[in-house]
Amino acid sequence: MKRIKIRTATKNDVLAILELLYEMQRPKPKTKSEEAKFTKLVMQYVSGGEKKILVAVTDSKIVGLVSVMFLPRLNRTKQELYIPELVVTKKYRRLGVGKLLIESCIGIAKKKRCFRIRLESGNQRKEAHKFYKGIGFEQSALSYNFNLD
Repeated sequence: MKRIKIRTATKNDVLAILELLYEMQRPKPKTKSEEAKFTKLVMQYVSGGEKKILVAVTDSKIVGLVSVMFLPRLNRTKQELYIPELVVTKKYRRLGVGKLLIESCIGIAKKKRCFRIRLESGNQRKEAHKFYKGIGFEQSALSYNFNLD
């Protein structure tokens, strides 16, 4: 495998980040105004604060990403690191890229003294479930949605 570098995303990475999300079957913008809104949302993560995106890069190409949020909990004195998205482009799956991204998250969570790392994975994503369990995650809950649109 080629050398993979994990780094914090910058504003120059926004289009590549959006393309990776679309590869994961996230909704594509239907209008220019929706596209602008998606770009703005990614920029909020790139700007830092309680949200960030890490990217996996090889040969100057982004091949994976993980987004993280630091969430306070009402019954904890420490924050939770929540992972809304973890995406590795198809060609680079099963090569350790996802593991490198998660290891970077673990380092960040330890540095910020979070009490846990949490993520969700759709029921249909059986391969992702095997991956998460294989790197030490445990299934601890069920997720429920109430869709409004």
